[in-house]
Amino acid sequence: MTLLPDPTPRRVVARVLVESPLPQLDRLFDYSVPPRLRDVMAPGIRVKVPLRSAGRIADAFVVDLVDGSDHVGELSEVEDVVSEVSVLAPEVWRLARAVADRAGGSASDVLRLAVPPRQVRVEKAWLAGRAAETVSGADADSAPPAEADRAAAPAEITGYRAGGLLDLVPARGRAAVDAIPLLVELSEGGGWVGHWAVTAAQLAAVALASGDNAIVAVPDYRDEDQVLRALGAVVPADSIVRLDSRQSNADRYRALLRARGDDPVVIVGNRSVLLAPSVRLGVMVVFDDGDPLFSEPLSPYVHARDTALVRQTQQGSALVFLGHARSTDVQRLVEVGFLAEVRPDPRYQPKVIPTSQQAAHDGFAARARIPSTAWSEARAAVEHGPVLVQVAHPGYSPRLACTECGDTARCLRCNGPVVQRQQGAQPACSWCGALAAGWRCQTCEGTVMKPVGAGAARTADELGKAFPGVRVVVADGTRPITHVDGEPALIVATRGAEPIAAGGYQAVLLLDGERMLARESLRVAEDCLRWWANATALAARRAPVVLVGVGGALASALATWELARFASSELSDRRQLRFPPAVRVATVTGTVDTVARALSELPSDVRGETLGPVDVPEAGVRAIVRFDVGRGAEVAQVLRSQVIRAATERRKAIGQKRGRPVSTLRVRFDDVEPFTD
Repeated sequence: MTLLPDPTPRRVVARVLVESPLPQLDRLFDYSVPPRLRDVMAPGIRVKVPLRSAGRIADAFVVDLVDGSDHVGELSEVEDVVSEVSVLAPEVWRLARAVADRAGGSASDVLRLAVPPRQVRVEKAWLAGRAAETVSGADADSAPPAEADRAAAPAEITGYRAGGLLDLVPARGRAAVDAIPLLVELSEGGGWVGHWAVTAAQLAAVALASGDNAIVAVPDYRDEDQVLRALGAVVPADSIVRLDSRQSNADRYRALLRARGDDPVVIVGNRSVLLAPSVRLGVMVVFDDGDPLFSEPLSPYVHARDTALVRQTQQGSALVFLGHARSTDVQRLVEVGFLAEVRPDPRYQPKVIPTSQQAAHDGFAARARIPSTAWSEARAAVEHGPVLVQVAHPGYSPRLACTECGDTARCLRCNGPVVQRQQGAQPACSWCGALAAGWRCQTCEGTVMKPVGAGAARTADELGKAFPGVRVVVADGTRPITHVDGEPALIVATRGAEPIAAGGYQAVLLLDGERMLARESLRVAEDCLRWWANATALAARRAPVVLVGVGGALASALATWELARFASSELSDRRQLRFPPAVRVATVTGTVDTVARALSELPSDVRGETLGPVDVPEAGVRAIVRFDVGRGAEVAQVLRSQVIRAATERRKAIGQKRGRPVSTLRVRFDDVEPFTD
């Protein structure tokens, strides 16, 4: 029997995600693919589609191609193909959808961070290179690659209590690894890097040797430089891909296309690198996850740690949280059994001297900003090499005050604090930048200001007088320095800006501890411990690290290097108070009516733990919803529906031009800023 051809033509449908910030468009739309575009249509490419409601053409990503649609009416056709290059990998789409749903946000906002804007020249060069590879590959012999061309698995990492750290990668394990506070000199003039960078590079090399990709996420460019140096010593240079926000759009696009290739690579970058395409993902390494730079400031405000956790669940790769001081978030994952715990050998414990725990012969010297113990250690150490002095603030003085009454000097234009960047410089407002010419105190009418406290510049001036003939170097945000030599010098650096010294610092002075702890924040204690631990890791082996002006549990934790125990204690306190990360929170901001309506849709037990609403200047009111971790999907779905409802009502009100437009509702999950004040 002969089968007659089907008279009904096959219905090719493209399921696309429209690139739009509107929450009501955060779903897949079906479009018919016209015959002229069927040969070039593929998942992951960029297209243009019509929007009936707006009467305009919008950019979109093709997520999938199917034979039919559930829509009973006539489908609109895809307008055109922007590019035939597939830039949205399937694993990236699944990740974007999952993290957006977890945070009550839009997948298009996540993809905006994951996929850079199209670069036509880069794309053409990449396509030409692919064509040349195809031709050369067809002419080449089918012999397997030589052993010299393969990435060799590195030797085991030593210095940890439990061996087999590299076995985490093939076993697809998950672990919190406490980094060894030590500097390592790379071979062949590679310079000095932290031991943590070598650990991350070796973990990535194991994945590369087995034909898988690796992703290494670090807070900023200083850490990225260390990882790239360490990787250069263990893997081929052409296997390393840098992908971060400091690159130009062209370089980011080039790196994205390189990561989408068939060859295994190690992808290094900041928080957005965890959204890089990688279908064969062997391991993800996240260094210093407690750094605030890992917190995404753009909607939907997904923390890099959460992105890594979701991706590990989806792709089953190994996951390592690496750092000198453990965050309470990672500690919670350890205590619930999700992460294994890897601790360093006690022989690598640094020599930390808290001055508050020493008996002082001179009471005034003990209470000084740099007590006698710190002076003695610095004088002895600077004869043999560089000495690091960590301070809290940049500039000459963090605060200026009225000489007569002592009140903080305020700008006469915007009421911002007046500061002095350098000695002899004209004081200026730190908010608007206006010079404080003709300044007058608003309290007592005084006209003279005095510096209060010492920033990096003022500390450098004082140390230069106390150590005549010794070189003094200032490193901060305005004077970025990543490396210094091993010659005698005093390096005054703000927290996070400390350069690496060849051979390590001969002594480290941690000043302004009380001032750092005075910041009102839920995470102030763990932040300070992390700053001090990272600076301690820059010291030479057994070099003294002097912690000034801090006592109690923080000083004991740093001195004994039991940083995980302190994180566990902090987490225990948070559980009793039901503060993050023991529970999850959602901050709901909007008008009184929209916030009240959103809260009313929540389950009664969740609604009973709501804090607020309270008035927020220029934003309406704010409420904080606390809920158990297991209720996250339920709460996110409810609040997301309310965001869409508020946005839809606002759009209708504006379109009909009647009444006052309804304000949009804003929801942010896992934000600890409301607990700061």
